[in-house]
This record gives sequence, C-alpha cells and structure tokens, in this order.
Amino acid sequence: MRICCALLLSWLALVPCQAAEWFPVPVIADGQARDYVPLERASRPWRVCTLLPHGIDRYWWGVAWGLSEEAQRQGVQLGIYEAGGYQFPDVQRAQLSRCVELGADAFIIGAIEARGLCDEIRQLQQRGTPVIDLVNGIECAGVTAHSRVDFADMASVAVAYIRARAGSSPVRIGWLPGPRDAGWVLDAERGVQQAIQGASVSLAEGGYGPVDRTTQAALVRQLLAQESHLDYLLGNAEAAAFAASLVKVSPSRFPTQVVSLYATERVLDEVRQGQVLAAPTDSPVIQARIAMDLAVRALEHREAATWVSPRIQMLDRAALDHFDISRLMPPEGHWMIRQELPE
Repeated sequence: MRICCALLLSWLALVPCQAAEWFPVPVIADGQARDYVPLERASRPWRVCTLLPHGIDRYWWGVAWGLSEEAQRQGVQLGIYEAGGYQFPDVQRAQLSRCVELGADAFIIGAIEARGLCDEIRQLQQRGTPVIDLVNGIECAGVTAHSRVDFADMASVAVAYIRARAGSSPVRIGWLPGPRDAGWVLDAERGVQQAIQGASVSLAEGGYGPVDRTTQAALVRQLLAQESHLDYLLGNAEAAAFAASLVKVSPSRFPTQVVSLYATERVLDEVRQGQVLAAPTDSPVIQARIAMDLAVRALEHREAATWVSPRIQMLDRAALDHFDISRLMPPEGHWMIRQELPE
C-alpha cells in the first residue's frame, strides 16, 4: 500500500497543476457594475495582432503575459509587438501595417498617442476589422471596444488618498504625469484638475517626458530643485520610484511624501518598504485578458460591452497583504513577450 501511494504521489508531482481561472472578475461595463466572464473558447483560431508602446517595465510585461495567456486559453493565434517607447509612434504605425500584411483578423492596441492612428483605424473599420483599445486610450472613430481604466479616475483616487491623509491642511503636490500626448496622460491631467477643484490643494507641474528612468530622474531632480516645500509628489511609476529613492537617501533635504499614479513591481517594492505611500492599480493583466475576449466576441458577433474597466484598487502596505498580484504582473521568471503573428 505504501509503495502504491508513493508511486501515486510521484505521478501526481509530474502532472502540471491547472491554473486557477482568472474570472469572474468585478468590472464596470458600460457604466454598470458586474462580474465579467469571458467566452469558453473561440470558434476558430483567429489571428489577433497586439501593438504595445514598449516592453520596458513589468507593467507591460504583465499586459503581454495576460494577452498571451488568454489567447492560448481561447485558441487564438497572436502577434505581440512593442514600439520601444512613447517617442516612437512611427514604429507602432509600421507594426500595424506589418500586421495588415500578415492578414490580422483583429487588432488590440495600447496606443502611443490617443489620435496617432486614426487614419489607419478608419481604414480597418472600412474593412470590418475589429480594433480594441487597450490601457492607454484611443480617441478615434472606428474603435470597436475599450478595455481600459480611465486614468482620470486613477488620478482622482490618488489625489483623494492624499487629501484624506492631509485632512484640512493646505497641500502642495508636485505633478509628473508622463508623455505629453499619451491618452492616459491627458486623462490623468483631467482627473487631477477635477480632484483638486475647490480644495486647499496647489499643483506644481514638473513637465512631461517618456517614462524611462533617465528622463523621469531628470524631471524629478528639476522639480525638487525648483519646489523646496512640496508636501507630496504624485507621478508616473518611474518618477515616483526615483523620487522615493531620493527621499530615502536625503529625507531632510527632500521632505516630500510620494504617491504613484499607478502600480508597478518596483513601486510596490517601495510601498512595502514605506518609501512610496501608495499607488492605485488598474489591473493591467486583467485588462489584457478582457481585451482579447472582446476581440474574439467582435469577430464572432457575440454580445459584448463597448467599455470594460476592472475596479480600481488603492494599494498601500496594508492592502498589499490581501491583493492578488497576478492581476498586475506576470509570474516570477516571465519576461516581456514579443512574437510575430504566424504567417
């Protein structure tokens, strides 16, 4: 009996564990709160092209991983392309053209610019090709559906967190959103302005730039040099992480508390250490999975919402103990996925 049990246990150890389903997941779909449940499987191996702005950090690694996982689950062929940064809109445009040549049935686009691909999207619409807006925001006619969280809401949640900590005291906030023409930055600016309206909050604008470490470090240094009495710095993940490192090294010189506009692995490490106070998460892995399902639904003429957003969660040290990190980033050991759409 012991031998049989040992053999059985050895065999079970070789059998891969089935991953837990990611659904149902609470979302806001076309303005209504509900649980999102995707299709069981696509009816055929549709060819889906995804275009992302870059693969520099684990935020977009998580997006790529979510796309890949859902494509495999539904039996869809997938191409994943990243442009290399927000300063390369022409690369993203060329990647779109490449996918058209390869006969993509649908597109999922994390756009570099909110209106940068309007001509191309109009042409895709004329061909009957679905286009799903993922994460960043596309402001063009012809978009089939949106899988994204409004960054106006992300910014509002972050400012509300700061205001709650400050109470009735006046607050000066340094603001470093990110690339000037990105749709999510335009939304975030709108959210910040709405959130501070009528409040004892003043804003010190630190400028715009790509979300690479070098650019954001320079902007952070410049802002802190100009504004010696900032109560808080609110910025993109790279800006927040770099600001937190400066505050850690020289707290007397930089007596500023840091809040990130969104969560990444590096930011959450800083939150755990108490260097960044908190960051809202838009659950990018879930957004990616939903985008893939929306693309399949559009191709198969299934019922679908036109705008789906995972619920925003504010992550501070206490909240991290109960948060499912797989909503935000890929498992340990997974890197950025880049793959050509099969010919």
